[in-house]
Amino acid sequence: MGTQAGIKPVIVAAVLANAMEWFDFTIFAAMTPIISKLFFPAAQGATGADLNAILLTTALFGAGFFMRPVGGVLLGLYGDTYGRKAAMTLGMGIMALAAAIMTFSPTYATAGLAAPLLMLMARLLQGFSIGGEFGTSTAFLIELAPPNRSGFYGSWQMSGQLMSTMLGAALGMVVTQAFTPEQQLAGAWRIPFAVGLLIAPLTIYLRRHASETYARIHATPLTLAAEAATVKRGLSDYLIGMGMVVASTVSFYVTFGYTVTYAKQVLKLPVAESFMVQMIAAIVMLIVTPIAGALSDRHDRKTMLIVSLGAYLVAIYPLYAWVVAAPSVPRLLVTQIVIGVLSATFLGVYCTTLAEMFPKRSRATSLAVVNNVVVLIFGGFAQTFVTWLIALTGSPLAPVLYVMIGVALGLVAVVALKPGHFRQRSANAAQSAG
Repeated sequence: MGTQAGIKPVIVAAVLANAMEWFDFTIFAAMTPIISKLFFPAAQGATGADLNAILLTTALFGAGFFMRPVGGVLLGLYGDTYGRKAAMTLGMGIMALAAAIMTFSPTYATAGLAAPLLMLMARLLQGFSIGGEFGTSTAFLIELAPPNRSGFYGSWQMSGQLMSTMLGAALGMVVTQAFTPEQQLAGAWRIPFAVGLLIAPLTIYLRRHASETYARIHATPLTLAAEAATVKRGLSDYLIGMGMVVASTVSFYVTFGYTVTYAKQVLKLPVAESFMVQMIAAIVMLIVTPIAGALSDRHDRKTMLIVSLGAYLVAIYPLYAWVVAAPSVPRLLVTQIVIGVLSATFLGVYCTTLAEMFPKRSRATSLAVVNNVVVLIFGGFAQTFVTWLIALTGSPLAPVLYVMIGVALGLVAVVALKPGHFRQRSANAAQSAG
């Protein structure tokens, strides 16, 4: 596999490629206020037109999630059988194609119904690609880790996702501040999608320079007894894993991914300042996440997970109630930073913990199934659902209750973790002792 010095450029490239893949998938959500006007103009001018356009656009965003389980299983099986690198680069190539379609797609004014249909096709391709990304790249990162460093290495999976949030917020801020609303609608909205094409050269680099960390076709087959034991404990592992993913999903897709739309539509705050809040919160989380991962290599992971999720659950409602009572950018910023620190502490630990629950030979597929089933249910249409909840109840705190349910489910799952779930850590401890 090479020396640690030789591995570092590959790790950097893998994390950056991971960030760009998530950026390509999530920038759509950040640009929702602009895209809704360009691809669903028929909704304009009617009663509740703005909310209807947002609903249609977030539904288009959610459509990509239907392909995630399909891509997750197929790319996961491919990654477990033929190698993590092979599956990673295949998925990234598909994402590059989808990014190109979005960058050059005509709007409704130019192509009529074909415009949202092209966007839909791109979203489905993105869903297929991102569905396999989590399992293969997470397995790749922790399997490259030296003994007793898997927590730190695994945390960079989540750091890559946070980089994508930060880049999306930064580009959103640039587009909204450097261009007038007319210029944004005329073509400046394409800039963030064009930046997403950077995934192509990163994919080429990984294909040329990365080594495989595991491929089942080269591994020693398990005995029948070992296979049976894996299947027997599989269901409880999947349920516990899904519970943890729920907490992660509501954080990414509602607490942080919905920030700009929530600030504009509900709090009536300026879009540019809302992007700034999102970017600052992402920077804070990007700093905290690898620190939490490194600490988890030295301290009890279960305790860190319980404390971070417990504090998250207790703090989120009073903080958002404070913001809603007198909406302002400073209040929103304070809230997002506090919640960001608590969420990042959980995210920095949970990713490696989740991966360690499954054996190498099925790790990419297992992670893909656990992650994508949950994200489809709790993340894919979360923004559409909470927007509808706000309209139905008239309560600006409806999204907060949704997040609290997700965090509570994650806390229950973490409490159910047993020492045997920390598979890689136990192996590393035995290796060090030997």
